[in-house]
Amino acid sequence: MTLTTPRVRTGRITFFVALAVFAQESTWNLYDSQVPPLLREHVSSAALIGALMGMDNLLGIFIQPWMGNRSDGTRTSWGRRIPYLVVGMPVAAVLFVLIPHAAASLPLLILVMFGYALVANSFKPIAESLLPDYIGPERRSRANAAVKIASSITVIVAALISIFLIDDFPKLSFAIPAVLMLVSVGVLAWRVRDSKSPAYRAALEEDRAGHTENAPRVRMRDVLLDLVRDTDRSRLLVILSVLAFGSAWFASRSLITNYGMETLGMSRGDAGGLTLPSGLAFIVAAYPVALCAERFGRLRVILIGMTVFAAAMVLGTIVRTPTGTVVAMCVAAAGASAFMVNMAVVLWNLAPSARVLGTYTGLYTVGWAGGGFLGPALVGGMVDVTGWPFLLLDIAVVTAVAVLLVARIASLQRRRTDGRAL
Repeated sequence: MTLTTPRVRTGRITFFVALAVFAQESTWNLYDSQVPPLLREHVSSAALIGALMGMDNLLGIFIQPWMGNRSDGTRTSWGRRIPYLVVGMPVAAVLFVLIPHAAASLPLLILVMFGYALVANSFKPIAESLLPDYIGPERRSRANAAVKIASSITVIVAALISIFLIDDFPKLSFAIPAVLMLVSVGVLAWRVRDSKSPAYRAALEEDRAGHTENAPRVRMRDVLLDLVRDTDRSRLLVILSVLAFGSAWFASRSLITNYGMETLGMSRGDAGGLTLPSGLAFIVAAYPVALCAERFGRLRVILIGMTVFAAAMVLGTIVRTPTGTVVAMCVAAAGASAFMVNMAVVLWNLAPSARVLGTYTGLYTVGWAGGGFLGPALVGGMVDVTGWPFLLLDIAVVTAVAVLLVARIASLQRRRTDGRAL
């Protein structure tokens, strides 16, 4: 599948997608940092709080591919993505604002949390699918890098809200990301009609060619069977590699505070700040790795980035000091950016049809959310055996599995004869 897009439209749609993702992730980051204290007022068990906070990842595994598939089959004058965003983002914004107001009652708080997670997960892959709808395979890496940078900046936004506003204005603070989301959807509704996107037009042509105007949606079951039955296995291996590397990435973020306390002798606050500089390193590296991927090949750059990530984990194990750990995490984040910017593009470019781009976005998030759900538990189990001093080395071992999977994908792609650009 080859889609070409004028340069001016590429920059324009990248901005709009980045704006939508920025608004969504602003709510998610504040949710992750400030909802646990609200639960702590009612629940003493850290395990139960963790389970309730993991509810959104679990919902995302089931909802995101299904909603991506639903949007693929939608045909309106606005296109197939925008109608869902125009409805879903305002509803999510309202539910997000209600979270602190519901905090007085645990059942009500959980109900509002569930509602927000349900709605926000529903449109998350839809906004991201606008990018491959408009932008051809050859320029998707740099566009996705801009979107990832916007997403990373939201960590800083959520931190600033927490530092300067949450103590004095605990309810008003939740309204700020919600307003950003409303502004974002207003701009999208005003400026974007994805019925004009190359992928949407290609999907309409496929509908007409197959005489499927009355049933344009490719069933989710058929997409999954196609993945499993494909003798090439590249697409299935991509999703498995996302699961494996996602496990390593989320383990490196969620367990590092305990590592700092248990191994480096740091306080809870200081240990919690070990990953902050690495967020800036990710932002700095994201766009250059996208340009390198478009010039030298995405799979090659991904393999190099994952190797850098694993090597940084080994370095952190050897240089077991706070400074050494910060340096290792910065190098690791720069390496991880190669995977996180480019692997979704690889999966989009392997999609057999413009009719299933949203579904493939959802399948990518299944692997990533699955890594977020399984990774900390898996690496935590390894730490129980090896001890906290070897946490980073355990993460490197999990990363090695992902490297082997991507190396196999690269080997399969070298045998391709159809000329498809990844």
